[in-house]
Amino acid sequence: MQLFRFDKAAGLKVTHYNSNFIMTRIAKLDSLVQIGCMHLDNGGLIGYHQAAVPQLLLIVEGDGWIRTEHEKHFIQKGDAVFWEKGEWHETGTDNGITAIAIESVQLDPEEFMDKKT
Repeated sequence: MQLFRFDKAAGLKVTHYNSNFIMTRIAKLDSLVQIGCMHLDNGGLIGYHQAAVPQLLLIVEGDGWIRTEHEKHFIQKGDAVFWEKGEWHETGTDNGITAIAIESVQLDPEEFMDKKT
């Protein structure tokens, strides 16, 4: 498991075409990809399971925790969690989380995102 950041502070200012915004790049994929939005209410849980393919979970609202076989971490808005294929993991929250899940054999979050320290 690896933790990354995709918050505003990790982004770059875009000014092309008279634009004025911050973009944090996440992934560039040429393979099949599945993207979904997960809504966990208070006490929500994504049960302990193995990643079928590499998975990237982007926390867009709320906070909670993730657990692997050997460790547990607090997660919050702006965090991204990456699991390799076969890694056991679980995600839970006391207060609710909204997250985007990206699954693809080609995921490499280190290509664009900074690791969380």
